[in-house]
Amino acid sequence: MQEIENVLRIFREAKEAIKNNDSYKMKQLSQQTIHSATIYQDPDNIIVAVLIYSLGKIIEREHYKKMNGWDSFYKNVTRELEKTISCLERKDLEGFRLSVGKIRNFVNKIPGDLRGYIQDVFRKAGINKAFKIYEHGLSSEQTAKLLGISLWDLATYIGQSSISEAKVSESLPVKERIKYAEEIFK
Repeated sequence: MQEIENVLRIFREAKEAIKNNDSYKMKQLSQQTIHSATIYQDPDNIIVAVLIYSLGKIIEREHYKKMNGWDSFYKNVTRELEKTISCLERKDLEGFRLSVGKIRNFVNKIPGDLRGYIQDVFRKAGINKAFKIYEHGLSSEQTAKLLGISLWDLATYIGQSSISEAKVSESLPVKERIKYAEEIFK
């Protein structure tokens, strides 16, 4: 994993944001990992971005907090965030990955409708973060592969966004490019 200290900072701030019900801060923290995820194509940073963003989306939905299973989910997530932070402090990457996986797996243990709602948040968060990585310049195929989503889902999301309408920048005419290259190699 690249930038352990940065990921540790993000988890510490995320823990506080969750306690303060600050979904905006959670989304900002998620966005901060996208740059690293794109540069290093690091699955750990990608997982962090999706997880933090998902938790931000989940805590902003007040009606979830009234549903059966919320208290258990919230308690398990906050407890596991503490473990995640502890693992990062010790630079225990295997423990970190296990802990992050447990947070994601708590969703499968939620009873009733809340499980489906939260699973949907995680699925859409993966697509959203894939799009952000794509915007940073990674190909759609690489992005989909890194996030474990289908190229079709990513392409659909890209097609609905304004980035698909962006004008392609014009390159210099061939003669000017040759002239520029010749000057570089003089």
